[in-house]
Amino acid sequence: MAKKSILFKSEEWKARQSTAAFLRELADNLEQGEVTLRRGEEEVTLTFPETLELEIEVTEKVKKHKTERELEIEIEWTEEQIQGTVTLD
Repeated sequence: MAKKSILFKSEEWKARQSTAAFLRELADNLEQGEVTLRRGEEEVTLTFPETLELEIEVTEKVKKHKTERELEIEIEWTEEQIQGTVTLD
């Protein structure tokens, strides 16, 4: 079974406009091929290959006094994509 490690995690409430601005900046950096996420002393830099897997999921949870909705945007890739494919000489 593969081992999963959390390299960076952040949850915070933001205004809709601030959230949109963050996503625009994230998209610009993603397009350039590298993103650095920072919070305090914590930092992680990600390098992206040309091809990524994009998954979008919307869920709804109905509770007694409220309905919660969630939009998840997940981007996946493998380190092998960044390093190139393995070839034989």
